[in-house]
Amino acid sequence: MDMLDTLEIGDIVRKIPHRFPFLLVDRVRDIEPGERATGIKNVTINEPFFPGHFPERPVMPGVLIIEAMAQTCGILVVHTMGEEGEGRLVYFMSIDNARFRKPVVPGDVLHLEVSKDRARGNVWRFNCVAKVEGAVVAQATVAAMLLEKEKEN
Repeated sequence: MDMLDTLEIGDIVRKIPHRFPFLLVDRVRDIEPGERATGIKNVTINEPFFPGHFPERPVMPGVLIIEAMAQTCGILVVHTMGEEGEGRLVYFMSIDNARFRKPVVPGDVLHLEVSKDRARGNVWRFNCVAKVEGAVVAQATVAAMLLEKEKEN
């Protein structure tokens, strides 16, 4: 598989089942199949979580930053698998060493850098770093499992 520059939103929704309001990746670039990718999330005031977190000073919840990282990992896994990955789900298994460095607010562009730490069978582990304007805002190690395809009736 060749390195691709970018997966646009249409490509992303073919790879993972998430949809609004829970799809948290707008684009994926710098893809090196089986190794790394960078997800992009444009954070806008129209996000459904901002009216409750927090109305007077909106901040993107840290758990959703982690979810955006995990979605980027899932996109990379399914993309890496090619046709074999089509129709398979990637389930989030664990978070380790999560750290939040700076708040993410409307107008920020999150760069979700994920790199494979290891892959054994259907289990993958990634080192993830979220950045805004080059500054680290969050980081974590996440693990995910690629489920087998469901059998058709």
